[in-house]
Amino acid sequence: MNKQELRTEIRNRKRQFTQAQLGELSLSIIMQLKKSPHLRKAQTILLYYSLPDEVNTHEWIDELVAEGKKVLLPVVTDGENMILREYTGKKDLKEGNFHILEPSGTLFSEKRYGEIEVGIIPGMSFDDKGHRLGRGKGYYDRFLERVPSIYKIGVCYSFQKESLIPYEKHDKVMDEIITDI
Repeated sequence: MNKQELRTEIRNRKRQFTQAQLGELSLSIIMQLKKSPHLRKAQTILLYYSLPDEVNTHEWIDELVAEGKKVLLPVVTDGENMILREYTGKKDLKEGNFHILEPSGTLFSEKRYGEIEVGIIPGMSFDDKGHRLGRGKGYYDRFLERVPSIYKIGVCYSFQKESLIPYEKHDKVMDEIITDI
């Protein structure tokens, strides 16, 4: 199966679940993330404000901020790049392209990317070796190239995990994958 065929297969699997079911599966993943020693000691974390079909991060992001963590969220700026903005609360969100909530907080300078200790990275699929299949635009792969020291945790539902996915040499490998089981 090639990358596009696998993306289609994963989308079909996701459609078999209600939002409530995905929410329940998300809770299991978030509970595991909360126990991660990498996250517990990290002060600056790259996260994502989840789309409806992704592991739900909305409430957890607010918990991290309340704990005093610096949470950075990506914003796609053009056809190839993304920048990071600091998230301090829901007031930092605005509706962007495709009616997706995007962070509008303070821009996090690229000069400070070395401060990011952990990245929680969504994906369409991951395999047992940490390979990630994204949505096909390469935003995370290009971004992660600029922060080589970051500890990368891929998150997905167990039905998105494969024993082996197609990958290319430029695809970034995760250090750890967390699913709902």
